[in-house]
Amino acid sequence: MSLATVVADSTAKYDIITPHITNGDHMEIPWILPPFFKEITLPHWEPVQLGPLALDLSPSKHVVFLLLGASLLILVMLLVASAHRRAAASGAAPKGASNAFEAMILYIRNEVILPNVGHHGEGFVPYLLTAFFFILTLNLLGLVPYGSTATGNISVTATLALLTFITVEIAGVRAQGWGYLNTIFYWNNELPMVMRPLLFVIMTPVEIIGKFTKPFALAIRLFANMTAGHIVLLAFMGLFFTFGLPLGVLPLGMALAINFLEILVAFLQAFIFTLLSSVFIGQIREAHH
Repeated sequence: MSLATVVADSTAKYDIITPHITNGDHMEIPWILPPFFKEITLPHWEPVQLGPLALDLSPSKHVVFLLLGASLLILVMLLVASAHRRAAASGAAPKGASNAFEAMILYIRNEVILPNVGHHGEGFVPYLLTAFFFILTLNLLGLVPYGSTATGNISVTATLALLTFITVEIAGVRAQGWGYLNTIFYWNNELPMVMRPLLFVIMTPVEIIGKFTKPFALAIRLFANMTAGHIVLLAFMGLFFTFGLPLGVLPLGMALAINFLEILVAFLQAFIFTLLSSVFIGQIREAHH
């Protein structure tokens, strides 16, 4: 068998691009033999029957990384909290990673969340900080070898956006009471009486649609940015393996540059999601017609 045939067979059998950005019932783990990974199949469970619906709770690759991301985040935050308590007890300032995390937490809390959520917005800080660090962890896990980008799954980003939507609407009800209905049914008391029913009919559907476009934008923005960046990165890596050396040096250099850019994007997308969530909460708490 010629070398070309072996390469062709390997290319047909092993795909280094799509497994990194797609979900499935299998995942790749490090292995000592070429192609240096081993594919394992995740367990499959019998669907749970809920009336006419069959709910499949079997774990997928993205579910595994969601659980891994949550576990890593909990572990890191517990270690940071422990280090902070030790530093506070000794009267010294936190050092190293603990200091870095404290700076990030204080910045997101004081410069992003509270100014946009508004007065007495401390109750929203835990959720928004959790969303920021959870999304950031998932984004970074998608950049490590053998990793997978859970935030490149529209179901994941839609669920995160749904949680923000629920938080926003609950915030509106708590802040405005019965006035919350004005965020659904448009009734402008400043207009002449003859114009109010007309604008009620025209603007009420717009108000309702507006409630759903905000979480839709959150979900699509995070999903599209994380998916697109990884496709570009892995496409350059594919060109490197296709052309080999020396022609492959150029796409390899571009892949390295995109990889550093993706680290920035991982932070940026977590920041934007948290910022927009804070803005939406602040808007509905102060909304009036």
